[in-house]
Amino acid sequence: MDMRCFPDLSLEASLEGLPFAPLFPDPLSLEFAITAAHREHEGEPPAVRELAVLSVQFPACLQPIGEGDLFAGRVYYPLVSFGPEPGGLGYACREGAVREVLKRPDINPETAAKAEAMLAYWRSRTTEARTRAAYPPELARTLPSDAYTSDSAIAFPLYRIGGTVLDYGRLIRVGLPGLIDEARERELSADGEGRTYLRSTVGALGLILDSCERYARQAESLATATSDLGRRGELETIRQSLETLRSGPPASLHEAIQLAWLYALHSGTWNYGRADVYLGPLLAADLAAGRLDEPGALRLIEGWWRLMKAYDNQYNNRVYIGGKGRPDEPASDRFALLAMEATRRVRLNQPQLSLRFYDGQNPELMAKALTVLGEGATFPMLYNDDVNIPAVAKAFQVSEAEAVEYHPFGCGEYVLGGRSLGSPNGVINLAKCLEAALHEGTDPWGKSRTGPKAPVLGEMGSFEQVWAAYTAQVEHHVAACALQERIEYDVAGREACYLFASALYADCIDRARPMLSGGVRYLGGTLETYGNITASDSLRAIDELVFRRRKLGLGELVAACDADFKGARNESIRRQLLAVPKYGNDDDGADSMAQRVHNHVCRFTSEQAARVGLHSYLVVIINNWTNVVFGQTTHATPDGRRSGEPLTNGNNPAPGADRQGVTAFLNSLVKLDPGLHAGSVQNMKFSREMFGRSRPGLEALLGTYWERGGTQAMITVVSKSDLEAAMRDPGQWGHLMVRVGGFSARFIDLPRGAQEDVLRRTCHE
Repeated sequence: MDMRCFPDLSLEASLEGLPFAPLFPDPLSLEFAITAAHREHEGEPPAVRELAVLSVQFPACLQPIGEGDLFAGRVYYPLVSFGPEPGGLGYACREGAVREVLKRPDINPETAAKAEAMLAYWRSRTTEARTRAAYPPELARTLPSDAYTSDSAIAFPLYRIGGTVLDYGRLIRVGLPGLIDEARERELSADGEGRTYLRSTVGALGLILDSCERYARQAESLATATSDLGRRGELETIRQSLETLRSGPPASLHEAIQLAWLYALHSGTWNYGRADVYLGPLLAADLAAGRLDEPGALRLIEGWWRLMKAYDNQYNNRVYIGGKGRPDEPASDRFALLAMEATRRVRLNQPQLSLRFYDGQNPELMAKALTVLGEGATFPMLYNDDVNIPAVAKAFQVSEAEAVEYHPFGCGEYVLGGRSLGSPNGVINLAKCLEAALHEGTDPWGKSRTGPKAPVLGEMGSFEQVWAAYTAQVEHHVAACALQERIEYDVAGREACYLFASALYADCIDRARPMLSGGVRYLGGTLETYGNITASDSLRAIDELVFRRRKLGLGELVAACDADFKGARNESIRRQLLAVPKYGNDDDGADSMAQRVHNHVCRFTSEQAARVGLHSYLVVIINNWTNVVFGQTTHATPDGRRSGEPLTNGNNPAPGADRQGVTAFLNSLVKLDPGLHAGSVQNMKFSREMFGRSRPGLEALLGTYWERGGTQAMITVVSKSDLEAAMRDPGQWGHLMVRVGGFSARFIDLPRGAQEDVLRRTCHE
């Protein structure tokens, strides 16, 4: 390609005096500069090229300190960028967004020509494009589309390095200079490849030091310019913290939050580790020395929360508190209580505050959590260590001592903080696996086949033959997704080192290898499954009505689904399907089928790890309203669900299908083995009455659920009438928060289909 369209954009072009994106001179000039850096270093080692790109990207994409900010650090990822996930996988170019910029009237022909050349350059060079190009033909046929939100298929790949949870405790202990010293010391004994990686790591960490210096200058300038003495003091605190961090580890709560926050922004991660563990002791020291009081500490935490909201990733932005393995529980508890109070007061959908607990933990934490939830905050999410730690140890094949560091990220997936990577890079629709099994292996929406051919309906003379056809579709697509995960890691690892993230993963510096190239201790993957209970309820109905009671022929049932139950006879068939007992009612037949579906997909998925060379490959049973999206391309199903309606949400029953009360609902949930997967979603909708006068009964109910094996709870406290009112008059209900799946959102911000899905869920009273 002729790159003469970039004659004035070399790495030597000075960016001095342009520390923040709003001051960057012209539209797309930062994107052009990043492209030039990549082009000039395309043939160099991945670590060298990455550092060159990062040196242009940072601190240029950082945003100025905002009005009222208590910490420095806002970011806007440019339309061409490098990172694990925020702008896309690795080297990413958002072509559609660039084309929107080109529609602006101030874009001159020269800029437009440069932009077209830039887009042509990246079309085959983004990490996503190179991953897709690396698929062998059979994999490309099985995963023909990347557009899971619109196209009809059983499974799709996702392109990201998601769920990175860095070791912020280590960062706070040694500080940036200490981390640099560790890399330099290890460099002395590393091999050639290792020296290049570690030298680039030192350079990348130096970029954060540079960002500290630039932000300190801005804070000083803003402090000088303001006549507000209170604001001047806040800005001076920011400046002092940034100056301290350039020379050593943090010694105060403010300094520690500032360091963790800036590192997160540079690394492109959205999860902040066990904050009460690494911040609690500094909070306690500040309080004991009189440098801070609790209202002041609470204000700092609220300020951090608001910055997370500005970073704005409602599916992530996780902060963890509580649980086993905290060295200084009293100090950690003090921070945890303030964190929950901050969540109660600011009432945002981020951060996703997550409380881990266990039998014997300070009961004040759970009491505070229930109070905050009862006021409609939807946080904290509750995670039962007594169940989850043994389950994680089993699923991840690690000791319980390491499983103590499980961190739920995203919509509920687990990783081992600072030790494992388990990016969810594939999605599969189990309801559509059954749909294909009942249509000779084809997708009835597009009449295309991406999996194995299934028998015609007339050849399925027993339920076990239906089951075999269903599982063949599942296994074919799961195997493809596992291979895709491995290829994506391999390509991403060849492309770059992810220098910021790797520096805070166990073993990367010690091994002198980045996280995707032998550095991370446990390289695993995860597969998001959707429609699990839709599939199990449908299989249960087929077994019951076709083969046990012989009320329907299999062909007749499938034809009724294909007709979306239209017509008198088909409506009658639907009523029979709906009458079959469903999961969520403590019904042995329905729940045993759910267990069979669960055990099969979890175990087969886990078996793929050894085949593709990962430490683990595990199912995650979550939801980010993909159940709504996938429902739109899934025909009516034999559980009685109509065509286009949402699939079931995570491990939960079909909306409204749990009719035997909350105890039966919870009894069904605990029957699905948590030791087979890497996280699942249990959404629960309760009335305000349950958290008011009925709170003792609620506490007893939840206590029994935890004792019987409940792993977690994501609770919404709301009434049906409030949801209906918000749909009628959204302008009056901006405060109403709900759990959608593995994340929270303002109810009025959800698409109509997602609103209806939340509304249909059973509200337990």
